[in-house]
Amino acid sequence: MDLSQFSLEGKVAVVTGGSRGIGRAAALAMADAGAHVVVSSRKIADLEVVAAEISSKGVKGRAIAAHVGKTEECRALIDQVMKEFGRLDILVNNAGTNPYFGPMMDQDEKTFDITMTVNFKSIFVLSQMAARIMKEQGGGSIINTSSIGGLRAGELGVYCASKAAVVMLTQTMAKEWGQYHIRVNAIAPGIIKTRLSEALWKNPEVNAKAIAQIPMLRLGEPEELGGIVVFLASAAGSYVTGETIVIDGGRMHNEPAWRSKK
Repeated sequence: MDLSQFSLEGKVAVVTGGSRGIGRAAALAMADAGAHVVVSSRKIADLEVVAAEISSKGVKGRAIAAHVGKTEECRALIDQVMKEFGRLDILVNNAGTNPYFGPMMDQDEKTFDITMTVNFKSIFVLSQMAARIMKEQGGGSIINTSSIGGLRAGELGVYCASKAAVVMLTQTMAKEWGQYHIRVNAIAPGIIKTRLSEALWKNPEVNAKAIAQIPMLRLGEPEELGGIVVFLASAAGSYVTGETIVIDGGRMHNEPAWRSKK
């Protein structure tokens, strides 16, 4: 097999929610594959640390603060990328939030709007902006972060609904933009040890319950998603579009069928 298919040399990538967790891991993995990577989130200080890590790999790393829930900041982000790099080949829509934990019957409209704006609307807005550029360039790759919560109902009702919307948005964008050689795919992580999910895995009782439902009997690490992102961004995934790849240690298949007594 020609491993050069996984190369992203010379490509320019933008990763939202890039200061930590899955976003940071995706950014570093693409940098390892040769891409210049712009990381974005709300706080510039956190981003600059990641940008420095990217630059240490011999590619260009750039930190640009932006709140993806605000269209004008999304536009400023994309404009700055084009000004500095002159192209945009890969967009990883990874920014996400979940400001409410509890039953949907008690959820307020404010947290509903925040969740849907950051988790869903921002992907539409940024992808539309990126796709217009990619169309003129002759193609590109967009990778959206959904969740296994978007594939089956969970306790986080509105969060799950926002992630389900991402799956369908991914499919419809892929269907429409394939003619422009723009591939659009999604990843659907299970519980990964990130700050977004730490309320779950830092609680010993909840953590133990979650692990018991995973065939691999452990939670995922952010770095375990990097390779999938590189695949979807590179020529290795050139005939893959409209797909949602589950990365959950087998949790979607329910708890282990049996367990060793060692």
